[in-house]
Amino acid sequence: MEIKEVSTTSGLVDELHLLLIDCIDSGASVGFLKPVDAEEVKSYWSSVESGLVSGLRKLFLAYDGDSIIGAVQLSLCSKPNGSHRGEVEKLMVHTGARGKGVSKKLMSLMEKVADEIGLSLLVLDTRVGDVASSLYRKIGYTEAGQIPQFARSSTGELEGTLYFFKIL
Repeated sequence: MEIKEVSTTSGLVDELHLLLIDCIDSGASVGFLKPVDAEEVKSYWSSVESGLVSGLRKLFLAYDGDSIIGAVQLSLCSKPNGSHRGEVEKLMVHTGARGKGVSKKLMSLMEKVADEIGLSLLVLDTRVGDVASSLYRKIGYTEAGQIPQFARSSTGELEGTLYFFKIL
């Protein structure tokens, strides 16, 4: 397994699309509802590319050989009073690669880069009751609170979200 930061989605969109669809199909709360609209996903990856180009987003990928098996993003705050913080977004691991430490390795590299670029605070949210909550706690994130009825699940039901933070 190789974990690395990439500066573009060019040439990777098809694989990233498959990873995202696999995560959505397995019930991950990553912002999309079933059935997934292919154009919506294409537009999403285009917006990620724009963020990479502008320098307001970083993308980290996990590879097994030539195949992308995981991803996580770091969104940088563009406000002057938030230049010290970043938001962790869309931690995704392909169902066939789960339980092998991919998430921990992705998060570790992302945190190392965040520290290197001068960030001192990371924030993230995840669905209440999601398995990711235990991962975040294990790697040093602190629960900050919950908001009920925050987002629709893949089945359309309103679910709460749980916020975490980590001081670097």
